[in-house]
Order: sequence, then C-alpha cells, then structure tokens
Amino acid sequence: MTSLTIHKKDRIVRGKISLPASKSLSNRALILNQICGGKLNIRNLSEADDTKLLSRLLNQTELQKNTSETISLDCQNAGTVFRFLTSYLSLRPGKWFLTGSPRMKERPIGQLADSLNLLGASVSYAGENGFPPLMIEGKTFAGGDLEFTDSLSSQFISALMMIGPVLQGGLRIKLKSRLASTPYIRMTLEMLKICGIQAEFSENIISIPEQEFCTAEIDVEPDWSSAAFWYEIAALADDADLELTGLEKHSLQGDAILPEIFISLGVKTEFLSTGVRLIKRPDRCHRFEFGFTDIPDLAQAVAVTCAALNIPAKITGLHSLKIKETDRICALITELKKCGFHVNEYGGSAIRIDNTELKTLSPEPIHSYGDHRMAMAFAPLALVFGSIRIENPEVVSKSYPGFWDDLIKAGFNY
Repeated sequence: MTSLTIHKKDRIVRGKISLPASKSLSNRALILNQICGGKLNIRNLSEADDTKLLSRLLNQTELQKNTSETISLDCQNAGTVFRFLTSYLSLRPGKWFLTGSPRMKERPIGQLADSLNLLGASVSYAGENGFPPLMIEGKTFAGGDLEFTDSLSSQFISALMMIGPVLQGGLRIKLKSRLASTPYIRMTLEMLKICGIQAEFSENIISIPEQEFCTAEIDVEPDWSSAAFWYEIAALADDADLELTGLEKHSLQGDAILPEIFISLGVKTEFLSTGVRLIKRPDRCHRFEFGFTDIPDLAQAVAVTCAALNIPAKITGLHSLKIKETDRICALITELKKCGFHVNEYGGSAIRIDNTELKTLSPEPIHSYGDHRMAMAFAPLALVFGSIRIENPEVVSKSYPGFWDDLIKAGFNY
C-alpha cells in the first residue's frame, strides 16, 4: 500500500483500545533471556516488527553457533536491535557481520563499539569509521570502568548494562554529563533487578557487580509510547472519552509522564483498575514549553497537537531525534508546514511553533519517511481537516501493528 486516507466526519471519539506491548521492554527481555541462558519466562511479548526481528536474529545465532563461518545478521532499520546485538554478540563466540538498512549505516555506533573494545572486545568497522556495518569476533572479556562524557543514545548504555553481570569483575559506568533518555537507563536497571541482579545508579555512576541471573517472570507492560497518539486524538477532539486498557500509573516506562504533559493540552487522565480513561477538558494552556531530552519518543505527538490546537510552543531537548529512523526534526517541520502550520527549527535541537490562523492542507500526502511515529503522529489530523492521506502507512508495524484497526474502533474510517 502506497498511501492511506484517514477520514473523520465529526470530532467525537469514543472507544476502548488495547495498546500493544512495549517493544522497549520486550527487546530488553529477549536479550536478558539470551544472556542468562533462558532463565526468564516472558509474557505478553510485543508483536512489533522490531521485536520479531530481534527474536528471529537471536534464533539465527543459536542455529549457527557451532560454525566457523562469518554469520551475517541484517538489523534493517531497527536501532535498538542493532545496538543490543552489538553488545551481546561481542561476548558470543563466533564471527558476526552486523549490518542494516542504508539509514542504519548513517546512525552512529562508535560510542558503543569503542567502549566494548576498551573492555577487550573485538569490534571493527566494516565501512565508515564509527558507523555500521560492524565485524564482531565474539569472545570472553573482562569488565571494568567506562566513562561517557555524553551519549547520543541511552541504548548504548543499556546495551552495556545488560552484559555487565556476566563480565569478570562486573562493570562500572561513569556518566560525566546528563544523557538523553535517562528513563530508559532506569528501565534497564529495573529489569536487571527483576532478574535478580544487584545494580545501582547513584551520583552518575552505574555499578553492576559480576553475578548470576535468577529465574524470573517478566510481564511486559502495554506501551506508554503508543498511548501518545491517543492522547493526541483526545486533545484534538471536541468530545473524547477513551479507555486505554492495561496502562499503569507506576510504570517502568518514562513515557508514563503523558498524563502530566497532556493535562495542559486539554486531556484529563483517570486511572482505573483496568487502565486509563482519557476525557477532553475545555481548558488548556495558552503557551506550551517542554523539554523532551528524557522522553524523545513523545515529541512528535506533542508537536503536532500544539500546532493543530494553535498553541504557540517551544519543543526542546530534541538532539537525539536527528539520529532516529529519520531526522525527525526535519521531518516534523517539513510535514507541519505542508499542513499550513508555522514551525521552525532553532538551536539545532528544538522547534518553535507559532500561531496559525488559517490552516491549509497540501494535496501532497504526509510522508512517513519510513518512520512509524511520523505516520501515527499525523493521522489524528483527520480530526482537524476531515481527512488526511498518509504515505506508506505500513510503517506503523515497527511498534504498533494494529494502529489503523484501532482508529476504526474509535470512529475513524479509511
């Protein structure tokens, strides 16, 4: 399918939505289970493309573990998959060629690869220095001390943390400056603790002693990141009453901050025993400013919401968006302008949204740039324009395969 036109005749939304399982939690669970030799019982594993891909590649490493040949593993455009496998395979005996899509080869991996080499791993660049693809010769090596002055991705830190318990002497990581997406580091820490690992994150130092994993049960939570698009829908509606089942207030996911963000954008959250209920409120802020350093996956939904509600906004802390599935800052600005909104980049890591009295939608479809969150962030604009056309709608399967079907449940059609 090259494009999909979403229609909404009115601005009323009702529905009960079962969100997909978190792929962030699922992918960590899969790697941890591999590292500890299958001691984990994982329930509610994500059906997202990224999780299926990781599972398939891990199975491939098992099937080909006794060969002397170099095994090629294609991570496509899944950044988490590439980063987690880089760390895991550095310890896995064998020769591994880790590659991905053309976009993946533009996404930096140097901080992780070079850190592993400092510990004694054998990771080399098969193309441009600091970028995929990689050649990895898996072997046993000791832990030690690492220091990060800054990091483009918390996934580098999480990838190292997960192998920490099986490194001789354990692992200590000193963070000399505040990193992007710190809640994801804490997510990894909590998952290690579920697996019986004693680990600490205190005063910018992550300490993980060498130790044994325990048998454990992991129930993967529904995905708070995916909930962002339903908060956006509730904010853009004139009348909204939506239930998102399974979400919990006390979550391992940093994106559970959504209720705090969207209360100022006109959405009230009620926590139920079965999930959350979103209700449209008549009052909302007159200006919006928020930093997304810790929660970059929410930025697109919030930016589109502010533009559509004609709320002047400063969306800051977006530096990590430039190395996602696409350059999300550039993509956001391009597509919001296509919708007639006034938006500009400033400072290289922020965007400014100004008042837009008249919104005119270009006949061109909204380009998804191969990015699931671009497609899902712009689909709710059907509430504003009556309909909107999304290019390559299938990209949502990367994290939320049932998104378009769930829109139907809430009163949209296509």
